[in-house]
Amino acid sequence: MSGEKGGIEIHRGLKGVYFDRSPTCFIDGRAGELRYRGYSIHDLARHSTFEETACLLLEGELPDAAGIENFRARLRAARELPGAIYDIIRSIAHAHPMEVLRTAVSALGAFDPEGADNSREATCRKGVRLAAQVPMIVAAHDNIRKGRKPVPARPDLGHAANFLHMLKGEAPSEDAARLMDVDMLLHAEHGSNASSFAARVVTGTEANLHASLTAAVAALSGPAHGGAAENVMRMAQEVAEPANAAAYVKAKRRRREPIMGFGHRVYRAEDPRARHMREGVERLSREMGQPHWFDILQALVDAMAPYARHGIHVNVDFYAGVVYYLNGISEDLFVPIFAIGRVPGWTVQVLEQLDQNILIRPLTHYTGPAPRDYVPIDRR
Repeated sequence: MSGEKGGIEIHRGLKGVYFDRSPTCFIDGRAGELRYRGYSIHDLARHSTFEETACLLLEGELPDAAGIENFRARLRAARELPGAIYDIIRSIAHAHPMEVLRTAVSALGAFDPEGADNSREATCRKGVRLAAQVPMIVAAHDNIRKGRKPVPARPDLGHAANFLHMLKGEAPSEDAARLMDVDMLLHAEHGSNASSFAARVVTGTEANLHASLTAAVAALSGPAHGGAAENVMRMAQEVAEPANAAAYVKAKRRRREPIMGFGHRVYRAEDPRARHMREGVERLSREMGQPHWFDILQALVDAMAPYARHGIHVNVDFYAGVVYYLNGISEDLFVPIFAIGRVPGWTVQVLEQLDQNILIRPLTHYTGPAPRDYVPIDRR
């Protein structure tokens, strides 16, 4: 924030500006606290599932046994894509997965039977359908670009396990499925971040959900928002051995370069989501006989410990990339997986915007030339 002539205060990036109220996501960046609808992220990560948490976000309360089965049935029923979407994916199979996802989400709006219906009820139904369809797009594209046929969804598998099945053509282990489920749960909602705000801006124009989520996917594709997990895995490969971590950090800091996976726009304490991914990475890396990846990450955490007093702590993406890597997932799919988890959060942001919709139209303070006369081209 900086003062300007005439008493105008400029809040670059809208930092510190509250633009609306929300009953969904509570974040205390200094204490490192995150809650969905009042429930601690720690309780949800330990005891809930992605499906149950998505239901909580969209409907406001934890479902009972009948409610969660109904929600899961709705997700399973939506695990299909129009043939034309597969044609689109094939036609741009060479593109980055986020470009394919953005294009396919936009195209799905033309096929959804309630595409133009902006009522709360229809928007919620579309959000559930998109939650089921987005992982299908990601998995179908990865198979198609590798010369394979898309793998059909399995109705007997949960959301995360089915995604891994469609991606790899085989059912994952229970531990791998659970860790992916927790990862999606942890990414499901995070307040007014860049992609959620983009979705709200588009909703403010009275555009439909598919348009809003297309904008959200586009915003997430930028490396300043969604690229940390991919970069952390590259960093771990560059460090190569735990013994190299301290020298790596020292050299990076000397050149004033960031250490990937550390620091967050909101959190000044450790990202509360990180601990659950850390526990999962340690277990999965040892289960798969590759414990050195977890050891490298922990060595980097130790090397970065002196900077914690400046509010630089690990964030959720520090561990997420290794989870994906251990599951044999291509690096360029790391951000699309973030999007898979975030669909319920984007949808609830749109629903909140629709409740008392208003065009989002902030101001910019003019600092250009003073009034001047137009000069004809033959006199310039």
